[in-house]
Amino acid sequence: MKRVLALLAVVLLGISLVGMIGLGNGKFAVVLDVGGRGDLSFNDMGFLGAAAAAEDFDLEWIEIQSATAADYSPNLRNLARTGEYDLIIGVGFLLTDAMLEVAAEFPDQKFAIIDGFILDVPNIMAIVYKEFEPSAMVGALAAMAAAHHGYAAAGVVLGIEITVLYKFEAGFRFGMDWGLKKYAEVTGTDVEVNMLYTYTGSFDDIALGKAASEAMLAQGAVGVFNVAGPLGLGDHEAVAEYHFNAGTTYGPPYYFGVDANQDYIGDGYHGLASGMKHVDTGVYDAVKSLVEGTYAGGLVTYGITEGGGSISTLQDLVNFLDFARKEGAITLDDWAVIANFAMNRATIPMWIWEAIDELEAGIFDGSIAVPTAFSLEEIQAVRAQYPLGSP
Repeated sequence: MKRVLALLAVVLLGISLVGMIGLGNGKFAVVLDVGGRGDLSFNDMGFLGAAAAAEDFDLEWIEIQSATAADYSPNLRNLARTGEYDLIIGVGFLLTDAMLEVAAEFPDQKFAIIDGFILDVPNIMAIVYKEFEPSAMVGALAAMAAAHHGYAAAGVVLGIEITVLYKFEAGFRFGMDWGLKKYAEVTGTDVEVNMLYTYTGSFDDIALGKAASEAMLAQGAVGVFNVAGPLGLGDHEAVAEYHFNAGTTYGPPYYFGVDANQDYIGDGYHGLASGMKHVDTGVYDAVKSLVEGTYAGGLVTYGITEGGGSISTLQDLVNFLDFARKEGAITLDDWAVIANFAMNRATIPMWIWEAIDELEAGIFDGSIAVPTAFSLEEIQAVRAQYPLGSP
């Protein structure tokens, strides 16, 4: 884990790593989706897991970036044609169709895909996540924060409208509902907090993310949950500018990060928590299965119980910055970042953090079941069950 966190620091701070690592006999390849490296979340987490696995198991590897969706099939096919790679990993739901096509052409080639819901294909290990679980914790936190501070809403800015993002939305909705019920239970006061959400159709248009977030903040959102990779930098810009114009430093509105620990963004100002999706764990374990001879096609699911998700803590940020500094890969004033983040966390009463711990424990032991959605029809049903004032 220390190595994983240290490598994440390298990725997130923009220091280049060599694309081909290791001197072992085995080789694997990673194909990234259009978000690419430097997205500060999904793709960078996949890169991180690959780099850690290559180092731990002394393997060579190569990373291929996809400029457009049209690159997916050629990238996968060109790698498979060489016959050089023991495993080819696709990072992202958007590669699903391309991988199905190419895997059928090369039945002896082993593949793995992150977020591709593929069943019964013997040469594809399909790694999926219960994103709705950490999203539920972020939703509960956002709802209780809004109720505590007297805000009317909580916002979610999403990327392209695809199945994976429906899972995030479903979890957030449930979490908000759970959080408002917990708030009423503890305080004796029923509070209505609306959920504002938009699918932007992009994962990398920072200006679009900023505009979407500004609209939500104008409607009284206590904060914005980024579910759109690097587009979320625009979410943070909107939050930061709101504070600047209001002459405030800490407290609402907040920024909620996604996939990776994004609590350091903006020197720790304005971030309250990140819904962490451990893509690095999935990529690492896929390579590990190859090394240990346990690779098998089929679905592999990671939830909170399996270490596939969590909500970030102050200790996560402390550990991240500490390990990054020891690696000589940090340029931030880490103690200032920690202090800023701690000040933001302190604007939320302790009982709310304890409630989040309660929710996490319930999800972990199975006593709390978070709903999910795998289709438009299913997310519409979740929206109907937890409308939260949204149209």
